[in-house]
Amino acid sequence: MSFTKQANKIFNQAISDYHLTDNVDTPIRNPYERGSIEYELYLKCWIDTVQWHYEDIIRDPDIDPIEALALKRRIDHSNQDRTDLVEQIDSYFRQTYSEVKPLPDARLNTESPAWAVDRLSILALKIYHMKEQTARKDATEAHRQLCQAKLDVLLEQQVDLSTAIDQLLDDIASGRIYMKVYRQMKMYNDPSTNPILYQNKGEGAKK
Repeated sequence: MSFTKQANKIFNQAISDYHLTDNVDTPIRNPYERGSIEYELYLKCWIDTVQWHYEDIIRDPDIDPIEALALKRRIDHSNQDRTDLVEQIDSYFRQTYSEVKPLPDARLNTESPAWAVDRLSILALKIYHMKEQTARKDATEAHRQLCQAKLDVLLEQQVDLSTAIDQLLDDIASGRIYMKVYRQMKMYNDPSTNPILYQNKGEGAKK
């Protein structure tokens, strides 16, 4: 089984498991062994799925401002978890191909494998929810047809992206492409680099 065939299967499993309750506070029950790539893929898509619904909720025009702020904090935390997990998945790939010696003319890819896998996870979510729209009984036929056309494009994109990821991994394994990973180094979550945070901290210390 190719890597992306396995990944897409796990992504669909995580999405289906979440929608058994369809509640952002549902505890995750990851069925895979902790530390395995399967565990990380399931967790990745679960985080994406919960955040998908966070993003739906926060766009409610009648949401209480206090609740919206609390939800924004949860989205920020979820984004950081997502970034951290992508980097863990890249560490898995680096370890997997650590013994590969790049060819003299090996090329560098524009993105790491894990960030491509990140897009594949989100694409699985788009497909799930667009498929829901094609079956809505309370929507017009025109809406359902438009969503079906979008779904067809998403399904084609899933095939293309899966193929591209598998080809990338094959190129890395054969030494035609070498991995080079840059950490995200996000500054706004770091109290030492976000001026709002470190200035406030300094003001608090003076008081």
